[in-house]
Amino acid sequence: MIIFPDAATWTPSPQKGVEWLNLELFGEESVRTTYFARFAPGASLPRRVHDGGEEIFVMEGGFEDESGFHGEGAYLRDPDGSTHTPTSAQGCLLFVKLGYFLPGDEERVAIETACGEWRKAPEGFAIQPLHHFAGVTTFLVRLDPGAVLNRMIHPQGEEAVVLAGSCQDDGGNYARRSWIRDPGGHPQSLISPGGCMLYVKTGHLAAAGEAARPTAG
Repeated sequence: MIIFPDAATWTPSPQKGVEWLNLELFGEESVRTTYFARFAPGASLPRRVHDGGEEIFVMEGGFEDESGFHGEGAYLRDPDGSTHTPTSAQGCLLFVKLGYFLPGDEERVAIETACGEWRKAPEGFAIQPLHHFAGVTTFLVRLDPGAVLNRMIHPQGEEAVVLAGSCQDDGGNYARRSWIRDPGGHPQSLISPGGCMLYVKTGHLAAAGEAARPTAG
């Protein structure tokens, strides 16, 4: 699945100034969902309980909660049962995964990726690790202009968001903010003529244990 948020229909939430773009949904009773959340300046949400954990990447702007301010590039993981009350004075765009934590994954993570360490490779790309648990790995990848990344997509699936720049492969062209979900297990040649940065999660599609139900087109 490939979704381009700038061309999709967003849904207003019950709270003024907050919109959702739902991407996929797992399950009926114990729901796991992936979505973009867009806050207008001054918007907020009431106190939220993270059933199954919540994972957030701040794509633009920033928001505050009980743990402090989280600006562009912040990566947050709040485990099952935790709570927060998000508000955004300046407005923000968030990528959110709710309910995906595996049993035993109870660590809270807060990383300012703008200050993070990159592991460079001679092929023209670099990796910044964010989290790993039980075969599920989350990281940033940065491609230099003109770089070509030849690799095998994880056999248990991969999900990516284009944070900056653009890239392309045999499946299409992916502009900034694009969301890509791939079942994996096949080779890929990822090309970025002008350079790009991606948020990537691997190994979690099979771990979810059920077929995903897309909710946006």
